Amino acid sequence: MCGITGFISHSAPNVDALHAMGDSIRHRGPDDQGYYVDQHCAIAHRRLSIIDLAHGHQPMVSPDGRYVLAYNGEIYNYRQLREELAADGVTFATNCDSEVLLLGYVHWGAAVTDKLRGMFAFVIWDKEKQELFGARDPFGIKPLYYAAMGELFFFGSEAKSFLPHPGFHKELNRDALKLYLTFQYSALNESFFKGVYRLLPGHYFIHRKEHTEFASYCKLTFAPEEIPLKQRAQQIREVITQSVEAHQISDVEVGAFLSGGIDSSVITALSRPDKTYSVGFANKGFDETSEAQALCQELGLKNISKTISADEFFNALPTIQYYADEPNANLSTVPLYFLSQLAAQDVKVVLSGEGADELFGGYITYHTTRLYRAYRRMPRILLQAVAAMAAKLPRFHGQGFLTSAIQEVEDTFVGQAFIFDEDEARQVLNPDYHGTLTWKDVTAPYFDAVKGSDDLTKKQYLDLHLWQPLDILRKADRMTMANSLELRVPYLDRDVWAVARSIPSHQKMRGRSTTKYPLRLAAVPMLPDDWIKRPKVGFPVPFIAWLREEKYYNWAKDLLSQDYVAQFFQQDYLLDLLERHYSKQENTHRKLYTVLSFLIWYQVYFPEHCGREPFQP
Repeated sequence: MCGITGFISHSAPNVDALHAMGDSIRHRGPDDQGYYVDQHCAIAHRRLSIIDLAHGHQPMVSPDGRYVLAYNGEIYNYRQLREELAADGVTFATNCDSEVLLLGYVHWGAAVTDKLRGMFAFVIWDKEKQELFGARDPFGIKPLYYAAMGELFFFGSEAKSFLPHPGFHKELNRDALKLYLTFQYSALNESFFKGVYRLLPGHYFIHRKEHTEFASYCKLTFAPEEIPLKQRAQQIREVITQSVEAHQISDVEVGAFLSGGIDSSVITALSRPDKTYSVGFANKGFDETSEAQALCQELGLKNISKTISADEFFNALPTIQYYADEPNANLSTVPLYFLSQLAAQDVKVVLSGEGADELFGGYITYHTTRLYRAYRRMPRILLQAVAAMAAKLPRFHGQGFLTSAIQEVEDTFVGQAFIFDEDEARQVLNPDYHGTLTWKDVTAPYFDAVKGSDDLTKKQYLDLHLWQPLDILRKADRMTMANSLELRVPYLDRDVWAVARSIPSHQKMRGRSTTKYPLRLAAVPMLPDDWIKRPKVGFPVPFIAWLREEKYYNWAKDLLSQDYVAQFFQQDYLLDLLERHYSKQENTHRKLYTVLSFLIWYQVYFPEHCGREPFQP
C-alpha cells in the first residue's frame, strides 16, 4: 500500500515542491520513497512494502524508458496476469504486482483495467505522447484526486498533498457545505477544496496538455437471477472463501479487524489470522470487544482489544480531521482510527468486513415489512387520500406509516445518514452557503439509472455509489493509512460482486429485521448460531451521552461560539441545538457532531482564518 502525488507542468517542475508534496503523505508509505522528474512530469511515491519487499521501488519505469508508473493498491490476480503476459513474450525483472500493472498497461493499454482484480489507484506517464493515464478501482477502495490550476495538473492519493506546491490555490468550496450537512460527508465530485476533484470509482482519465478526457470502464449494476437459497448460500460461501484466500497474498503478516457482527466474523473465520483487533468504549451498550473475544476463544485465535476513553476521543478529533482530508462526521471514524493504531503495532496488513452491507443488503433501512409492501401496491390516488386523512387526525400509533409510506424512495432516501434536511440546512447556514444544489440533485442521477427497480435495489444502488465510496471506504482508507496500515476488504471483490449482484431483492430479507439473509445462510458452517443471528451494530460511539456531561458540553459551546463560526452558521441556532440536547429535550448530537467536525476540519486546514497556528499532526 502506498501514496502517490505529483503534477504535470508546462515548464520545468519545481522539485522542492515535489519533495514537500511527497513528505505530506509519508504516513501512507514510510518504508521507501521515490521521485521521478522530467521536463514536464513530476511524480512522488511513498511505499508501504507488502509484496516483494526487496524490489518494487516506485516510480517504476518500463524497460524502454517510455512509461513511468506510480501506484497505490494491491492486484490480487497479478500472478495470473503475469503468466498471461509471459505467454505473450513479456519478460519480468521482479516478482511484484507493480511491474505486472506497468507492463500490462504497455501491452494492453487502458484495457488493463478490465483485467485487474484488486484495489488500486494509479497513474502512468507516457513520455513519448506526453500524456498521463490515471485509473481507480471499481468500488472506490483507493482514492485519487486531481486538480487543474493554471499550467499545472495535480494528481494524488490525498488532496492535502497538493497544498505544499506554491502553484496550488487553497480555497474552500462553498457549494460543498450544505450538502455535507445532509449527507455527513463530502458528497460532490468536487471536494471541499475548490477545484480539487475525485476520480470516480471505475473510471480512468487521460490528461494531454490542457485537456483531460474521462471514461468509465466498469459499472456496478444488478442482474437478479432466480436460484434456490441453498444453492445461493453455497455460491456465496465458495466465492468469499476464494476472495479471502486471494486477499491474504502477502510477504508480511496479515491480521484482521473483528467486531461482534457477522461481516468481520466470516472474514476472521475464513482467514484464521494469528491476531485480531477490536476496540470499544466503557459506556454500557457501546462495547463489542467481549463478543469479539468470545468468538476468538471458540476459533482458537488471539484477540487484542482497547477501550477508548472520552478524553482520548475528543483529543483525537483534530488529528482525525487532518487525516480525513475532507470533513468527516461519521462517528465511527474515531474508533477506526484507534483500531488501526492498535493493529499497526503488530502488523502491516489487516482484513476487514467493509462492503458486505452494500452488496448483500445489510442495513435495516433496506427492510420493509410485508404489510408495507402490500400497502404500497394500492392505487396511488387511494394512498394519497388515506395519507391526507391520517395527517389531519390527532396523533395515533401507525400515523407515520400511513403518511410516509406514500412517499417515493427518491423523495426520502439519501443513504445511511440523513442529518439536516434541506429546510433546516438553509436555516442553520448563512445565505452565502445556501448554494443552488439540493440533496436530490446529488441522488437523482443514481435513482434515474435504476428507474423501475424495486425500492431495495434503488437504495442499494445509491449506497454503492455514494455512501460506500464517499463515507465507508474513504474513512477506512484514511484512518488505516494514517497509521501506515494496509486495509484489505475481501467482500469488495469483482468475483464476489458477480454473485451478489445476482441476488433478487426478495431473498435478501427475512422476518421483521433479518438483513443479508443469504450471507447469513452461507455463514452457517463457519460460525456459531448466535453470531449468525446478530443484528448490525457498527461502531457505536457514546457521543450522545458525552455531550450531556458538563465538560464536553462546555467544549462544544466554546467551539460553536468562536468568532470564525459566524461566517458559516447562525450561531444562535447551533447553541440552541446544544442546549436542547444538554437538557435532554431532544437528541441533536448527530447534527451537532456534523457541524463540530466541519469546524475542527476548518481550523486544521484554514488556521489563518481562525486565528490559529498551523496544525501539526
